[in-house]
Amino acid sequence: MKVLVPVKRVVDYNVKVRVKSDGTGVDIANVKMSMNPFDEIAVEEAVRLKEKGIVTEVIAVSCGVTQCQETLRTAMAIGADRAILVECTDELQPLAVAKLLKALVDKEQPGLVILGKQAIDDDCNQTGQMLAALCDLPQATFASKVELSADAVSVTREVDGGSETLKLTLPAIITTDLRLNEPRYVTLPNIMKAKKKQMDVFKPADLGVDVKPHLKTLKVSEPPKRSAGIKVPDVATLVSKLKNDAKVI
Repeated sequence: MKVLVPVKRVVDYNVKVRVKSDGTGVDIANVKMSMNPFDEIAVEEAVRLKEKGIVTEVIAVSCGVTQCQETLRTAMAIGADRAILVECTDELQPLAVAKLLKALVDKEQPGLVILGKQAIDDDCNQTGQMLAALCDLPQATFASKVELSADAVSVTREVDGGSETLKLTLPAIITTDLRLNEPRYVTLPNIMKAKKKQMDVFKPADLGVDVKPHLKTLKVSEPPKRSAGIKVPDVATLVSKLKNDAKVI
């Protein structure tokens, strides 16, 4: 069974992002980039399924600029067998990414697609659901536990009231949550091995996909800075300020 794992190159989660002076977006010049943390969890889960002997091949996929090759090499260092880069310099919105992934699903015919529930840069939480709709496949989002068999997968997911377990027939789409696993540390020998693994490069046109954006970003601005707090002498004053000044009670 093949598992397809889409991964996204994003600004590293340790970096404090800066908005461009003209308000057109986030400044990524000379900023450390890394794999989206939720996608890293997805790669780890796919590799664990392979180590259990259920999965035969793990294919990492990324859509974006040439530098996404670094992200794919990281995925292969974790344990992915090969990688596919859909190279594109244009802005890729979730629907465009879902269409590209749909074309790769048709090409590779994986039994399972595992991807992060959202990216930490745009927080859209849309690509997995859009891919499931385009492919007309069952989906389980926000997975905290995955149990795979030959023809089905059971997914435990967190919901508002606790958790629920879904059983999906394969092929299926799963999006990962933080509780699913903790990605392994990537060792230097595995990084060196990853450099020799196969990586195929396509253009959106090669897959017959139009990636024209349907949304336009008007302005990006920083959130307002938090004002300093104040100390109150007693509970009565606190309640009064919450009621009369903040108007939250």
